[in-house]
Amino acid sequence: MSEPTPARSSAAALDDLYAEAHHWEVNTGGETIHAKRMPGKWRRIKWLAASVWLIFFLGPYLRWNGHQAVLFDIPNRQYHLFGVTVLPQDFWMLSLLLLFFAILLAVVTALAGRVYCGYFCFQTVWTDVFTWIEERLEGSPPQRRKLDKAALDARKLRIKLTKHAVWLLIGFLTGFSFVAWFYGAWPLWRDFFVGNANIAVYAAVALFTGGTYLLAGWLREQVCFWLCPYARIQGVMLDKATIVPTYDFARGEPRGRFRKDATSEQRSAGDCVDCNQCVAVCPTGIDIRNGQQEGCITCALCLDACDTVMDKIGRPRGLIRYASLDEVEGKPVKPLLLRPRVWVYTAILALALTGILYGLSSLAAIELKVLHERAPLFVRLSDGSIQNKYTLKILNKSKQDLSVTIGADSSVPIDLVGADEPLPAASGEVTPMIVFVKVKRSDLEGERVPVTFRATTELDDGTEIGTERESAFFGPAR
Repeated sequence: MSEPTPARSSAAALDDLYAEAHHWEVNTGGETIHAKRMPGKWRRIKWLAASVWLIFFLGPYLRWNGHQAVLFDIPNRQYHLFGVTVLPQDFWMLSLLLLFFAILLAVVTALAGRVYCGYFCFQTVWTDVFTWIEERLEGSPPQRRKLDKAALDARKLRIKLTKHAVWLLIGFLTGFSFVAWFYGAWPLWRDFFVGNANIAVYAAVALFTGGTYLLAGWLREQVCFWLCPYARIQGVMLDKATIVPTYDFARGEPRGRFRKDATSEQRSAGDCVDCNQCVAVCPTGIDIRNGQQEGCITCALCLDACDTVMDKIGRPRGLIRYASLDEVEGKPVKPLLLRPRVWVYTAILALALTGILYGLSSLAAIELKVLHERAPLFVRLSDGSIQNKYTLKILNKSKQDLSVTIGADSSVPIDLVGADEPLPAASGEVTPMIVFVKVKRSDLEGERVPVTFRATTELDDGTEIGTERESAFFGPAR
């Protein structure tokens, strides 16, 4: 037998690559995906997870002590969270919050794949709602495809206009609800429709309306394929122990059509009857039987479709199931607590959450900062005493104007000058104040003596609050 020539070997290898590429199809937008809807456990879970987004629409109307419970008041640089006012000076907590959610995304992805994409992502949820409306108006996938190809007549025009009008309405409500978190829900209803809102409000609502209509109504799965960075980021977080929707190749192959008159002993094919229901229900149009692909958002709708078919032909469920690659290949499955990345991610999550809780619990109505004059550090007065100059900055985080009393203590007798009268501090503002501290030369115990400044005030309800900050008093060397 003659050896194959290099040219023939290259051609055969190229044919193999083309054959493999045929099974890794990615819809580039040449055709509209009309996914079939089937009831099942994972479809119900998907709707329950998507219901979290009701907070986005209803949250701005929640009241707390007579005010909007959560309001991001950007013009006044105040962020109100259930009675707690967070100012820009406390925005270090935002960094921890972003870190927390970033690591949480990494943890979930490492354990169960792209769960966020399949169940919580706004693109996935809005697209699901838009296609549900499309099905209500246009019918099943075959009916929708037939309508798309049909000539334009009065019926088609009526259906299409109704669908797009509902899509635009949802897009408008999305933009309106987004702005309500920053503008205030009731003031927005009052100002928006009479033209009293500012141009940024109308621009934001228009941007969200158009963006939602375009992304969820027209682009759909193309956003997941080409626009969303998480598809790439989350994909590299998976490993062989990650639990994802998986086709049991050993059990399902070889595929063969189901024959009612054939017994289990007579059936030579695997459990997969090649019905393509798993492809029909996939919102991105992939075939899970070809393995993990970029287009898989782990929504598990293919699990519902396959389980329904298995029930009909009397075969066990789980031909397509949530499983790791190690499990499907029959390899030992590493316990969750023995995976190093789980411990690392959990530790970072705990630290970030601890920092956030500490920051929220330590928020005070007023904050005091003390800046010591450095040129010169001290001045010798005519009576021989030593004087230091300080700039105090009082941040009023409350929703009311306050009258703040300043005091100071030290281990040696001191005289505080310039703080005889209470300092008016406007709500949400930083108010500076210059004070002097004098100490007799004979009372100084060294070149540096600790000094503690206090700021105290009383709220409208009679609650006394205060804060303090430690600084230092400097004098000459003995």
